[in-house]
Amino acid sequence: MCKECGCGETNGNTRLQFTVNGYTEDNAKAVEKSLYGLAGVLFVHIHTHDGETTVDYDPKKTKLMDILGVFQKENLEAQL
Repeated sequence: MCKECGCGETNGNTRLQFTVNGYTEDNAKAVEKSLYGLAGVLFVHIHTHDGETTVDYDPKKTKLMDILGVFQKENLEAQL
């Protein structure tokens, strides 16, 4: 666990696991980069082959709509 930011503890963080259809290597990298650019996103893991996506975030710093907006920007739909 990181003593600076508390990663590794739940501390009210939220984990989303969902499927996204239409990933390519390029847009998956763009999505990952954009998600990590959001203030409260702590972890992102994307499986391009089956669309399985995991995002851990702090809902006090990042809203779900901000996360979903990243997928919309890449013309992808997250199936929550």
